Amino acid sequence: MSKNTLFGDLLRGHTDTILLSILLRGDSYGYRINKTLEDESDHRFNLNEATLYTTFKRMEKERYITSYWKGEQSTPPRKYYAITKAGKEYLKKNKDEWLEASRIIKHFIG
Repeated sequence: MSKNTLFGDLLRGHTDTILLSILLRGDSYGYRINKTLEDESDHRFNLNEATLYTTFKRMEKERYITSYWKGEQSTPPRKYYAITKAGKEYLKKNKDEWLEASRIIKHFIG
């Protein structure tokens, strides 16, 4: 198994938290969010389209995000996603849990 595959497997368990943290910066659409994910992970992590949109659909059902259509004059409308108050609370909870878990792991493995 390659290093990138292992890295991706580790991050997949935190997909909601990662996507919400990107949306905390501002509303965006699927392709741009996945490109941000890929670029900021030095091309070691991205989501296939089915996984990305399934995650968006689930998070929208859980009311962590909302969506709306927005079009520019020269491009077709895109579906944008925005984090909600519930999403911000969920993100904070997950971030706090991750920081505590990483503190414990760091204690044991240096």
